Amino acid sequence: MPSSVRIGVDTGGTFTDVVLVDEETGQIITTKTPSTPADPAEGFMAAVHKVLEAHGGALPPGGDTGPDTGPDIDLGVVSAIVHGTTVATNQLLEDRGTADLGFVTTEGFEFILEIARQSVPDGYGNSYFWVKPPRIVPAHRVKTVGGRLDHLGREVRPFDEAQAVEVARWFRDRGVTAIGVCFLHSYADPSHERRMREVLEREHPDAVVSLSSDVLREYREYERSVTTLVDAAVKPIMRRYIANLSQRLGRGFSVMKSNGGVLSAAEVVHQPITTVLSGPAAGALGAALIAGVGGHSGAITLDGGGTSTDVAVIVDGEPSLTTEGTIGRYPCKIPMIDIVTVGAGGGSIAWVSPEGTLKVGPRSAGADPGPICYGKGGTEVTVTDAHVYLGRVPPHLLGGEISLDVAAARSGIEALAGKLGLTPERCATGILEISAFNQSNAIRQITVKRGLDVRDFPMVAFGGSGPLLACSLIDILGLRAAIVPPDPGNVSAFGLLTVDVKNDYVRTQVSRDPAPESLREIFAELEAEAAAALTREGFADHVYARTADLRYFGQAYEVRVAAPDGPVDEAWLAAVTERFHAEHERLYGYGYRDDPRHAVEWVNLRVSGIGPITRPTIARRPRQEDEPSPVSTRDVFYEQWGRTVIYRRADLGAGAVVRGPAVIEEYGSTLPVHPGFTATMDDFGNLLVVSDS
Repeated sequence: MPSSVRIGVDTGGTFTDVVLVDEETGQIITTKTPSTPADPAEGFMAAVHKVLEAHGGALPPGGDTGPDTGPDIDLGVVSAIVHGTTVATNQLLEDRGTADLGFVTTEGFEFILEIARQSVPDGYGNSYFWVKPPRIVPAHRVKTVGGRLDHLGREVRPFDEAQAVEVARWFRDRGVTAIGVCFLHSYADPSHERRMREVLEREHPDAVVSLSSDVLREYREYERSVTTLVDAAVKPIMRRYIANLSQRLGRGFSVMKSNGGVLSAAEVVHQPITTVLSGPAAGALGAALIAGVGGHSGAITLDGGGTSTDVAVIVDGEPSLTTEGTIGRYPCKIPMIDIVTVGAGGGSIAWVSPEGTLKVGPRSAGADPGPICYGKGGTEVTVTDAHVYLGRVPPHLLGGEISLDVAAARSGIEALAGKLGLTPERCATGILEISAFNQSNAIRQITVKRGLDVRDFPMVAFGGSGPLLACSLIDILGLRAAIVPPDPGNVSAFGLLTVDVKNDYVRTQVSRDPAPESLREIFAELEAEAAAALTREGFADHVYARTADLRYFGQAYEVRVAAPDGPVDEAWLAAVTERFHAEHERLYGYGYRDDPRHAVEWVNLRVSGIGPITRPTIARRPRQEDEPSPVSTRDVFYEQWGRTVIYRRADLGAGAVVRGPAVIEEYGSTLPVHPGFTATMDDFGNLLVVSDS
């Protein structure tokens, strides 16, 4: 086998998805294995084993000894492995990893975590009794050290080394091994933080330390503090996980980052916070490539999984980015793809509220025990059980590898319907309607709340449960169409193989009248940092993308705009300023381009260092001249029960048309085509679903 084989592995809650691309032959192989939450590395290795076995020729003489840690896997034929992982995200969502977390800050600022920001969820009207969420670090594990810098990085008081030693020993004596350090104005000069790290390395060598000047060299002390503490919290478990995988693979690999780039595992252990949206980011990028090949420069991406649904928007071929994201209850001010997550997946539980109404999610049955139909001890009705009861999914998963208990799902639906005083059919369809409305609300958040018209975009529906509600979402939102790519359950894993290496660097420089030479100097420093990282990653060709954050003087938040290449001079400053005026007007409906009373203030300068890769080529499908033939029929409920034709997606060629009511099945997912809808296969294997009305 040639060494042009690349593998993407995305670890999800229910299944671990894997895609293999042979760049020499153009062959793309997709498959899945059950996830192993107790040890995600087990599911990872099983997935790599399974896809290499499917490719053929990957196993050395002697045969298969099972999907273990891999003495039977010849990874020498693989040129690259890219991993999307939920390890860091799950740790934050489950509030693990903060039990031995400590915080060091500037003397006099020990209460920064209590002060935080005045951010009240759901508006004041619904929040009379709202209190701030628990701190990431309790007050008794916050320590201060003397020394002070001003906002320009000038030393006001010298660093107190004796106090730093005392703090380091306090943490050591109490077994606090993960420590975040955030000193006031360290974005302007990191020297005091670096001296604190030297003291910790000397006095407490077992500690894992994160410096705010390394994690987020940007102003706003609260966000920088919490982001640094999140990095410190996830660093120990990520280091163990990466080390475990590296040992079992016997080679290096790369990890997907939240910003839409990848980084080698050896580098990721130094900045694990960059992986907190690893899997969802890969899905958005894979969907962007699929939409672009199909001729759509803009799209809504909907990644439906077992626990949740992740939604993003593609504009001009690229997912929107943000630095205002949160993971669970923690603000993480790092560049990440702008993703809205809602607890509306296949495993979302249907329940009866105290008022006697039907609710769905956000609580999930997860992978274990899972929905009732999994037959693994689940007792609560889920969205998947509703689909099974209505006949919209087959009585098995993964092409028959996992059987489903239809009778158990029916019993669960009937019992829930009895509590609600509904027929089982109305109960099951109600569950799906509520889930669809939950997903539609997430789509509105990512579009309407960003000033975008949802009707201007097709929706790329993927993930194991993503296509199941495609027709309902077209109806609810008035979407132009839904695009269901081939192997929709593996789009996130496929997206891992479409991603460049990418690192982001930021420097705060607040000024209403910046001197070109000062900006030029900062950009040069940031590009030098980016170049060093890309060289370590083995890239000879470097691409740099500049951006800047600007605002009108007096505003609290900034607007990010692309900054052109070329020399930083007065003409360059004018070009960036004009882009800011135009973007502000697009976002908020007004601008002060010709009003000298509203000065423009520069806040942050940013550089992304990019190491480009060769993306997989999506081949055209042969045309289908004949009418597609169904493989079977079964009873399916849409508006009523009826014998419904079932198609196998692998049998459909380009140009094939399936009119509802029908069901199109494939290995990792199912598309119910409702009455009044049509699904057409395009030249690249995507099913384009539209309403006939």
